[in-house]
Formats: sequence, structure tokens, C-alpha cells
Amino acid sequence: MHCPFCGTHETKVVDSRLVAEGQQIRRRRECISCHERFTTYESAELLMPRVIKNDGTRQPFDEDKLRAGIQRALEKRPISIEEIEACITRIKQRLRATGERELPSREVGEAVMAELHTLDEVAYVRFASVYRSFQDINEFRDEIERLSGAALLNREQDKD
Repeated sequence: MHCPFCGTHETKVVDSRLVAEGQQIRRRRECISCHERFTTYESAELLMPRVIKNDGTRQPFDEDKLRAGIQRALEKRPISIEEIEACITRIKQRLRATGERELPSREVGEAVMAELHTLDEVAYVRFASVYRSFQDINEFRDEIERLSGAALLNREQDKD
């Protein structure tokens, strides 16, 4: 590892620890020459599947676009950045686990909806309204009634 201060090739690792739920290794390094310390992060380079859009075009998976869509749905909701990042990590793991090199954008949207459904129902309805192109208030009402029915069913099963 090159020292970012003096450019020397010789550095030593002073400390290592797991971060980001074990997805990265944080290393504190010290330059042998100038004795400056700096931090590096190491993570596995895993390729995400390409996304096949509805019009048939293919584009690389865009984590920033995913994050922006989730953050837009969660705007002004009581969800921490850590919960959002964990949600994004689970979505990426789910998509990678398919083993496919290309996935329809529909699968990405469904993965986001599944995560938002468990994370925050208001954000789920917000995202669903855009993703499913709700045309009027009746479609909102139908989705909310479906959510309410599922919540009621889950409460009844928990009692048993």
C-alpha cells in the first residue's frame, strides 16, 4: 500500500477490525518511512447483476439510484441511516443470491418493496404508488386496505 503522504511503498498494518456488519475490514496503517498513519477499508468486489429495463435496455446496477429511491420513500420518516444502509445491503445480497448476470428491473423493485414493507409501511405505500403507477385515490385505498388486512391477520396469528 502506498503512503498517501510521502508515496513510499512500505507501510505496516497497526490494527484491523471488521466494520459494516462484517462486510468490510478497516485497517489502520503506518508508513515505515514518514511514520504517518492512515486508514484503509477492504471489501470483496462482488459484481451486481445488470438491470434489464422495461424498454429492453440494459444498464449496470446503480446503488446510488437505489439509495435515492429508498431515501425519497423514507423522507421525514423515523428511520435511521444505519437502518437504510442495512436495507440496501439486504437488497443487494438478495439480488446477488439469484446468481443471475441480468435481472429485470421488476425484480429490483419487488426487492425494494419487500424491504420497505417490513421497515416502514408509509414508505412502502409511497414507493408502491410510484413503482406501480397508481392512477387515482382508489388504488391507494386498495393498497392500504390490503396492508391493513395483512396486519390484522398477522396479529391474529400471533395470538395463537
